[in-house]
Amino acid sequence: MTKIFARFMKDESGATAIEYGLIAALISVALIAGATTLGNTLDNTFSAISGKMTASCTASGMTC
Repeated sequence: MTKIFARFMKDESGATAIEYGLIAALISVALIAGATTLGNTLDNTFSAISGKMTASCTASGMTC
């Protein structure tokens, strides 16, 4: 029985799998946060461009 317990204590394969899982989860969270930030920045940029185009069209008297 002590041999089985000693072998179980030396086995680190489960710990390695958990570590890889945690690293993958951390990378996923970082990618999602980056994509969200980029999406918000692009939305703000396109909204600003749209506002400027509308203002320019209105100021020139053109029908847009």
